Amino acid sequence: MSLGKVLIIEDDGAIRRGIGDALRFAGYSVEEAADGVDGLQAAMAIEPNLILLDVLMPKMDGFAVLSEIRRARPTLPVIMLTAKGEESDRVTGLRAGADDYVVKPFSVNELLARVEAVLRRSAERPHAVAKLQIAGRKIDLERREVTLDGGIRELMSERETELLAYLIANRGRAVSRDELLQRVWGLDPRGMQTRTVDMTVARLREVLRDDPASPRVIVTVRAKGYMLATEGDS
Repeated sequence: MSLGKVLIIEDDGAIRRGIGDALRFAGYSVEEAADGVDGLQAAMAIEPNLILLDVLMPKMDGFAVLSEIRRARPTLPVIMLTAKGEESDRVTGLRAGADDYVVKPFSVNELLARVEAVLRRSAERPHAVAKLQIAGRKIDLERREVTLDGGIRELMSERETELLAYLIANRGRAVSRDELLQRVWGLDPRGMQTRTVDMTVARLREVLRDDPASPRVIVTVRAKGYMLATEGDS
């Protein structure tokens, strides 16, 4: 039985094949891509359990690929691989949503240990869902639709749906505005003063008929951000 499916996105053929051989020998199934564009397409198509993502690649660099992956699959584990060892590059990757960061050259044993650790942590994460019932509301993310009491149906915008999907995938913890800007909007929040997140939450609450004074779906956590309510008929 495979330990999981790993997608390697790396433009250096020798490195890519070496990593692939080591992962297969350890018991993983492996898919490979040689540039960022093909890698992103593969990430969306094959549903890997983990991605090993190089930073410097043709067509689309690793940070851009990571940003797109985080929009579509916020909880998918990603380990970044790079020859750059500067602290600023590591911070950029981690702030963009990478789960770990391995600097070349690295040993096979180190990489396998990182893969195992990240997969172990990711198994404890809440997974993305398509449908949810909470506080009398039926939410269908694929249809971007909310069914309220009495059978009343309301449609959500694409951004409202993405925001709600991220809160659902991270149910049980407060998500900061900065994290939402990074993961949902794909923006770097450093030095940014914006009410975009709060305004989108306000519109979403209107769709959900969720009273901001006493919310039952999206809760405001003081000095932290927003959280999906833990109570309800989920």
